Amino acid sequence: MGRGTRSQDLTDESRLKFLGHSLLDGAKTMAMDIPELSRRSLVLNALPAIACGLGAMALPSAVHGQKSNPEASASPGTPKIWKAEYWAKRGDLSLYLYRKRMDAPRSKQNKLPVLFLAHGSSVSARPTFDLSVPGHGDYSLMDQFARYGFDVWTMDFEGYGRSSQSKGNSGIAAGVEDLKAASKVVLQETEQERFHLYGESSGALRAGAFAMTQPERVNRLVLVSFTWTGQGSPTLAKRAESVEYFRTHNRRPRSRETIRSIFTRDQPGTSDPAVAEAMADAELQFGETVPTGSYLDMTTKLPLVDPLKITSPVLIARGEYDGIASEDDLLNFFRKLAVQDRQFVVLPGASHSVALGANRAQFWHVMRSFLEMPPRLDAGKG
Repeated sequence: MGRGTRSQDLTDESRLKFLGHSLLDGAKTMAMDIPELSRRSLVLNALPAIACGLGAMALPSAVHGQKSNPEASASPGTPKIWKAEYWAKRGDLSLYLYRKRMDAPRSKQNKLPVLFLAHGSSVSARPTFDLSVPGHGDYSLMDQFARYGFDVWTMDFEGYGRSSQSKGNSGIAAGVEDLKAASKVVLQETEQERFHLYGESSGALRAGAFAMTQPERVNRLVLVSFTWTGQGSPTLAKRAESVEYFRTHNRRPRSRETIRSIFTRDQPGTSDPAVAEAMADAELQFGETVPTGSYLDMTTKLPLVDPLKITSPVLIARGEYDGIASEDDLLNFFRKLAVQDRQFVVLPGASHSVALGANRAQFWHVMRSFLEMPPRLDAGKG
């Protein structure tokens, strides 16, 4: 177990700097009010409208300083969002982690609930969850949930963004091992055993599979743009046409047009075109290829998540027009979940990229409500 360094938030506009080192204890294991959702919104657990219902060996992270982001503050005089970078190790691989929260974690007294975000197949973590689209509104899921009071983390899976590339294809099983490595860093830095886990698209498969194997680490589980068997999915049917390429190549082309298609392939008009351009600008600095593993797994290995092995409370959120999974496929998964603390939501006017769509505020509302659900009380027991 070993050494790491902690990042400090900068108050000027200086470039990224390495700020110093501190020995880590090697023995330490490691509302927004919105209009009511339309009647198309579906939250199922029996009859009510809303049902109440990350291992692999890793060294502690090396943490690097960063410049502050002037857009992180809502307005002059309000607290800025603190941010830090970390590195987890999985074998010879270095995995990049990023964190945001209000105020630096100075003591045990200012612990916050931890929320970890897992990205999908075509775009790395920060362009997905911390996107800046100047002049077009707030699109950073990390900022939004930091303001809600969460300690928000994300990572680049193997072969994505700032993380190491290997000869592997970064499939779903590898993603689970990445999450195990990252969870050691989260535990080390937050001293919290459990965290909320959010997965989007293939990230939802990684999150669900992690929750199956590490149930003691997951508090509440959010599966967004998820697919179970893939039956009835036009998106996966189209991908299956290239399955031999995915079998014989570890990386696939990923262009600006590919990124644009994330927002247009299901239902044009459900997102601002400026979002796709901002995401492409942020993501293409890492190159024009990404791993094939999740595409191969999603076209040849489904199902990868067993609802009977999920013990965490679950929220499944699907955009009305999402082509990655049919509503019936997801409802069949939902009905088989062994937990009663579960919710199923269809978000109207949304397609695959729920968190970056025009109606993202509805999703923020639903997700926040689920994560802040009061604990169950039984009569006569408290």
